[in-house]
Amino acid sequence: MSVLETLRVPAELSARVPAEQRAPGRGRDDVRLMVSRGTAVSHHTFRELPGQLRAGDVLVVNTSTTLAAAVTGRLGADGGGEKVVVHFSTRGEDGRWAVELREPDGRGSTRPRPGGPEGTVVRLPGGPALGGAARLVLTEPLAPGAARLWWARVDTPVPALLARYGRPIRYGYTERDQPLSAYQTVFSLPSPDGAGSAEMPSAGRPFTARLVAELVSRGIRFAPLTLHTGVASAEAHEPPYPERFEVPAATARLVNAARAGSREGSRSESPAGRRRATGGRVIAVGTTAVRALESAAADGGEVRASSGWTDLVVTPARGVRVVDGLLTGLHEPRASHLLMLEAIAGRAALHRAYTEAVQELYLWHEFGDVHLLLPDEDPH
Repeated sequence: MSVLETLRVPAELSARVPAEQRAPGRGRDDVRLMVSRGTAVSHHTFRELPGQLRAGDVLVVNTSTTLAAAVTGRLGADGGGEKVVVHFSTRGEDGRWAVELREPDGRGSTRPRPGGPEGTVVRLPGGPALGGAARLVLTEPLAPGAARLWWARVDTPVPALLARYGRPIRYGYTERDQPLSAYQTVFSLPSPDGAGSAEMPSAGRPFTARLVAELVSRGIRFAPLTLHTGVASAEAHEPPYPERFEVPAATARLVNAARAGSREGSRSESPAGRRRATGGRVIAVGTTAVRALESAAADGGEVRASSGWTDLVVTPARGVRVVDGLLTGLHEPRASHLLMLEAIAGRAALHRAYTEAVQELYLWHEFGDVHLLLPDEDPH
């Protein structure tokens, strides 16, 4: 059971539109920032982030671009059945896609529907030349016993289909459809093969080019990696499924150097050593960055250049080997991501922070406020 399972988050605390649409003149960085240092909690604006970090800290960011991953179709080989919305999640190595079929709710969003069965056919726009109809066929559940996500074969290139007919995945707590640009972060880099994330790596959303430049000018470094997220339906709360990731060699070197410098400084009694000890923390921007970075870490914490698929689930029992802190959004009380947060910050810190977030009316979900979890202050 999650430490927060008894916490109630009122529906009115869901962020219904992006920050820049809530009032004239506002920007992406006009969100609130809650900072946890152990069980101590303080409240800020996101533009105050540079003052919460130290020279030498490394922010690990996810460069995955968000796909227009929702496409409307109809059941049946002839396309004459009920209307469904297909959420394209992850492309497999064999060319199949993991998908979720959803039911339109009549308000522009969707609600869950039973998955399967094997052999279900969905007719989609975008045939072989993108001018006709495409055919999607469910082949098997993504995992044994799984009811929600299924592997499917599609008879047309999916990246091209999404680019022409797709729209961003939207859940019922949002007010209206948003352009795909609202779901891209400043770190997004298109993949040459058209791969990307079904849902936005949203912890990076409040960053702006100006804020990144200020952080760099203060000696804070950025380390990019990629993890393509699959769908994480708001109603389900399952542990994450396997996802594709890549940690470049340059990022591995930067993270390892920061950790080595921090350890050396903490042992040193010299002024130079104490200066090194003030920085060198590895802070992941988003749970996706944690999953990728920890997947590339050896038992001793050394990060290696890695790519492929990860099925790692970070829990308090497993712990973290590399990450010192995390910048993330606010998660539902039953969300599996909270196990990761507990592994990084501890149960008491997590309970204290989320209790205050509700009391202080923080906003939840991908367009909401953010939470920075840091270790206790250095006693020196």
